[in-house]
Amino acid sequence: MSHWHLRRAARWLKAGGVIAYPTEAVYGIGCDPHNLSAVTRLLHIKQRDWRKGLILVAADFAQLEPFLLPLCTDLQARVFSAWPGPVTWLLPARPQLSPLLRGTHNTLAVRVSAHPLVKDLCQTWQGALVSTSANLSRQTPAKTRRQVQQRLGQTLDWIVPGAVGGHSKPSEIREALSNRTVRAG
Repeated sequence: MSHWHLRRAARWLKAGGVIAYPTEAVYGIGCDPHNLSAVTRLLHIKQRDWRKGLILVAADFAQLEPFLLPLCTDLQARVFSAWPGPVTWLLPARPQLSPLLRGTHNTLAVRVSAHPLVKDLCQTWQGALVSTSANLSRQTPAKTRRQVQQRLGQTLDWIVPGAVGGHSKPSEIREALSNRTVRAG
C-alpha cells in the first residue's frame, strides 16, 4: 500500500468526502464522523436508514474516546480483550452525539481494527472513521476494489486500493454492558 493513497484519502476526508477502503472482511465506505454533511451523504449513497446507526472504526481507543462516555475498568477490560480485531462493541455514546451516528440508540458501534490498512488510514487521517459495508442497503457487500468501482464508483470520492483481511463475515457486534452478541461474526 502506497502512503500516497492514504494521504490522498485523508485529503478527501478533510474535504468532506466519502471514500472506500478494505477492512477485515469486506470493503467499507467511510467519512469524517464530525462532518454531518459527509455522514448524510454516506447514508444517501448507501440508501441506509439513519435510525440504524453507523460503526466507527479506529486505529486505537483514543480515537474513539471523543464519541463515548467514559468506561469503567471492568468494561474496558472486556472491550480491550477483543481489540484490535473484528469485534464491534456497542458502547455508551455521549448524549450530544448526533443521531446520524448512533441512530435511535444510546450506544455507538465502535471497533479498533486489526487490518493494517485500516490502522494506517486512521493514523494518517488522525482519527476515527465512519465505516459501513460498501454496498447499497440489503445488497451483498463488495469484497474487491473493482466491485466497489462497479457498484458505487460514481458516488465516491476515492477508493483506497488493497486486499480485504482474511475474515469471511463482517465483524461480530456485541452489546458491551450485557456482553450479548447482536450479530455473529
